[in-house]
Amino acid sequence: MRSFATSMGVAVLQSAGRWEVLLRAQGDMSKILIMTKRKRQNSAWLHLFLLSVLPLSVLAQAPVMPDYVIGPGDTLDVTVYRNQDLSRTVPVRPDGKISTPLVENMVAVGKTPSMLARDIEKVLSEYVRSPQVNVIVTQALSASSQVEIVGQVQHPQAMAYRAGLTVLDVLLASGGLSEYAAGNRATLKRTVNGKAEQINIKLDRLVNKGDTTQNLPLQPGDIIFVPQSRF
Repeated sequence: MRSFATSMGVAVLQSAGRWEVLLRAQGDMSKILIMTKRKRQNSAWLHLFLLSVLPLSVLAQAPVMPDYVIGPGDTLDVTVYRNQDLSRTVPVRPDGKISTPLVENMVAVGKTPSMLARDIEKVLSEYVRSPQVNVIVTQALSASSQVEIVGQVQHPQAMAYRAGLTVLDVLLASGGLSEYAAGNRATLKRTVNGKAEQINIKLDRLVNKGDTTQNLPLQPGDIIFVPQSRF
């Protein structure tokens, strides 16, 4: 049996020519059995095969990972164990701070949820014995913590950045290339140390030939642009 897991939370197992696709959706583990005689070995082909058989709403679901970096506009669920009065769901203000009971103007921007939870625990420890705090990003709306795909795709969109996110993950979430897309002229635009950079991506090679060298890892703030074919 051969198996691997994608960064989209989909586990794939192969045994005797049968693909077993496991995915977690709304807290339940569902299994879809896919019968195929093909034995291609690259994960890019499997990503695209999943696109053809799984609902777009499932593929687009992506939990915010623990090492997600909080940004302005995000919504946080701050839970203090066994102390509901101190628990709140709060937005990250434009100044990058949040306020909860007993914790005022705590800087949240630039921290991971676990880092912020530890900082809140330090403040609460002055009032509560051994506080245990959990922080969950319920809405990742910060532009600095998102990636975008625009142009000739089925569903142009912005989505929350998470560790391990790749070009193919975002392409799948957008529904794939449109009929008139010039995939091999796609570009990845990002800002590094205040300077704009542009990287060429051959999405047609990635999609149709499984060229995983084109499946680049993404960074927060990245924008993928897919132009229209020339007629």
